[in-house]
Amino acid sequence: MAAQKDLWDAIVIGAGIQGCFTAYHLAKHRKRVLLLEQFFLPHSRGSSHGQSRIIRKAYLEDFYTQMMHECYQIWAQLEHEAGTQLHRQTGLLLLGMKENQELKTIQASLSRQRVEHQCLSSEELKQRFPNIRLTRGEVGLLDNSGGVLYAYKALRALQDAVRQLGGIVHDGEKVVEINPGLLVKVKTTTRSYQAKSLVITAGPWTNQLLRPLGIELPLQTLRINVCYWRERVPGSYGVSQAFPCFLWLGLYPHHLYGLPAGEYPGLMKVSYHHGNHADPEERDCPTARADIRDVQIVSSFVRDHFPDLKPEPAVMESCMYTNTPDEHFILDRHPKYDNIVIGAGFSAVSQAWAKPTFDLWPEASLLCTGVDCTDGEDVSDEGSIPEMSSFFFCLT
Repeated sequence: MAAQKDLWDAIVIGAGIQGCFTAYHLAKHRKRVLLLEQFFLPHSRGSSHGQSRIIRKAYLEDFYTQMMHECYQIWAQLEHEAGTQLHRQTGLLLLGMKENQELKTIQASLSRQRVEHQCLSSEELKQRFPNIRLTRGEVGLLDNSGGVLYAYKALRALQDAVRQLGGIVHDGEKVVEINPGLLVKVKTTTRSYQAKSLVITAGPWTNQLLRPLGIELPLQTLRINVCYWRERVPGSYGVSQAFPCFLWLGLYPHHLYGLPAGEYPGLMKVSYHHGNHADPEERDCPTARADIRDVQIVSSFVRDHFPDLKPEPAVMESCMYTNTPDEHFILDRHPKYDNIVIGAGFSAVSQAWAKPTFDLWPEASLLCTGVDCTDGEDVSDEGSIPEMSSFFFCLT
């Protein structure tokens, strides 16, 4: 048995937003927690970097909208604890054709959940947002609660809070081996650790850690081009002009989104919510960067719909997405080792989800109040690797 001082209640692998909130919550419950990050902090190799993300209550599924009520409360609580602003309410404008089924479903969900919103006709949109060009007679749905989450500030606030609560954050330590058991042994490039429980929130590196443990999740890792476009008149798409975040539905297989100018002075973030398949270890190889069709899509979109933006990207950054086939995230225990918990595939529902999803971690693994997740499938007679069952909030 390991000496008590060398034994952790929980080790969390991955210091992105999900891992940080998990460690934060465990530390708040007075658990001895170690948060491991393979890169030196801060870094831009995963999915949680950058200055801004959209936060909203406008979702297709009622359950997501219900959980977002708690999200807003928790972000406000963290803002208070950190003593810094982590969120700005700008509204979220969804645009699409009147007959667009996604738009109808989201509007119905907002109505059922009593979320303040407005339905805007084409004429009302033109009057309220004259610097958006509607080429097909689009209508709008304004989620008044939507806004910008200051991603990097939030991540830093969480990491600071973990330390203040007695947790330990070790960056620059890549996990090279996991040995499951009653006590989980984790070996990094620096040293070895033991814990009662292990939480894996490793984003696009998740399957690299899970394969030696006998499972592989149906995860799609994508390299996303995040683009910023220069305003012809500085401030025309800024928060000072009450310009909202937006989601544009129905133009392409995946939606386009944007946030008001602010992250870079005079530049507005507008991007395509999809990308190219990429190994996270090779995301910057020439072959990984060759296909920029998504940037061409956004350039045409900006030219057609935002006349006060120059249609060439002024800044391009990259981000890794980790998605599941149906874009619902996975939250489960390892099918064989109850004290190993996996959370993955959160890119489709964004950074805003971190705290409420943590409350669903299994009690047996995290030693905190929660609910049981679904069990993983059994290994077949042929010895194939099983896929972890997804914990879906709303099955469709």
